[in-house]
Amino acid sequence: MGFLDALLGRTPAAPPNLDVLFTVAPAACTLQAALALQPTGVGAVCFRDAEGGGARRSREEILALLRLDPELTTEVTADEYGFTWIVCRQPSADLAALVTALHAINATLSDSGFGSLLLCTVIGFVTDDPPPRRLGLVYLFKRGTFYPFAPSGPQRRDTVLELRARAALSRELPIEPDLERWFPLWNAPAP
Repeated sequence: MGFLDALLGRTPAAPPNLDVLFTVAPAACTLQAALALQPTGVGAVCFRDAEGGGARRSREEILALLRLDPELTTEVTADEYGFTWIVCRQPSADLAALVTALHAINATLSDSGFGSLLLCTVIGFVTDDPPPRRLGLVYLFKRGTFYPFAPSGPQRRDTVLELRARAALSRELPIEPDLERWFPLWNAPAP
């Protein structure tokens, strides 16, 4: 950090705390008990894709690593904003295994020098009661916090469910305090 940065109060971005993802599996018990939300077995990592051989090798390494789990299907998609999503799906929800796979994606990108391109990780949950309600638990890398996102229709969200999830998880996960940073992920592959 240079003199001008210190004078202007700028601080370098902290590296993402990838290990905090492992706290999601125990927190899922709280979501189940408080809100009847079950893991869907779907999770995704969103990042800004980079050009070049290093980025291509990282993607190939990630996909090769994920193929080692025969219960996991993986796809790579791009959204309308140009972000890349690596989506992991399980036939039966094993949240610990899913979180491990998502952590592996993030760690591989970060270890390859692309940590600054990581945007978020989303893990899907759903209720069994009709009509089913969906919730994505979103981890923001640059903030080191989680927030719940509950889509309830086209460009609509269930803010009551989001606030109830925040209250239930506030002692277990670092929840994003600024509600304006609870960005809607309308077309995310998970939840």
